[in-house]
Amino acid sequence: MAKLEELAERVDRLVLRHQELKRTSALIEQQLAAVTAERDSLRSRLAAARARIDALLDRLPAEAAEGSTKARP
Repeated sequence: MAKLEELAERVDRLVLRHQELKRTSALIEQQLAAVTAERDSLRSRLAAARARIDALLDRLPAEAAEGSTKARP
């Protein structure tokens, strides 16, 4: 009978551990979703900033653009 009680205790501990792991997994999934959304937003902002810079560079006179590339190392 003692072995049966031991087994029941172990099963209870395993069930508790499983529940803890499920909660932890759900929290990690939420964090991953938030970080992924932030990354996507930052990528979008970066692309928009690059497009604005490219548009500004296109507006520069050809001489200024050549001079700025020569001035860069």
